[in-house]
Amino acid sequence: MPEAVATKRRIQGGVATTNLVLSAHVTGNADVFPTVIDLHVAPGSKVADVTYGKGVFWKKVPPGKYQLFPSDLKTGIDCTKLPYENESLDCVVLDPPYMEGLFRGSKNQLAGSGTHAAFRENYSNGQASSIDGPKWHDAVLDLYFRAGIEARRVLRNGGTLIVKCQDEVSANRQRLTHVEIINEYVGYGYYAKDIFVVVRTNRPVMSRLKKQVHARKNHSYFLVFVKVPVNKNPRLYRPRSNSSSNG
Repeated sequence: MPEAVATKRRIQGGVATTNLVLSAHVTGNADVFPTVIDLHVAPGSKVADVTYGKGVFWKKVPPGKYQLFPSDLKTGIDCTKLPYENESLDCVVLDPPYMEGLFRGSKNQLAGSGTHAAFRENYSNGQASSIDGPKWHDAVLDLYFRAGIEARRVLRNGGTLIVKCQDEVSANRQRLTHVEIINEYVGYGYYAKDIFVVVRTNRPVMSRLKKQVHARKNHSYFLVFVKVPVNKNPRLYRPRSNSSSNG
């Protein structure tokens, strides 16, 4: 009988450690975002933050680590109509308004008045939504969807889309925004690569509470998507109309 051929035993590499990037964080966006982008986007990459606002996400990112292109409605750039060439960016960061109260047909009905004016300033252009477009929570989703399509256009194949969102209760119905976005974006040709949960450090307050029927949201998400080339998975991509704008 022939002698048995000796085989090498596979030796596992790496070291045991607890120094890991975790998925859930009790802190603010400025602390979590550097962890998200550091894990998924290489230094020197071209990154367009298309809802830049006051730049909260970037406060703890070392200046010059990325080629940053900041823009928002106040700079005259709509996140659904970007000025970049096709497949010209490595990463897009998207954080549009995610409260249906910021999408109303009249300015005096917009959420974020009084002591919440700062929230409206950071997450809305303060203008009424189109009366012809989707309403309430569907208006929130419509903006995310159209912005996701535009991000796909400007991202290179394998590029990264980082999306900030939060679930909400609209018209007394639970709307799991992060699930709705993931399901839709997969259909556009994105791979849902990662998810980070951000838990606020203080307790939310609700005025005029009569009876609570849903758990109050005190967490939000960073979703990380990767653009999948259409020719590798053509069944995924189903284009939508991207002609209207919610701002």
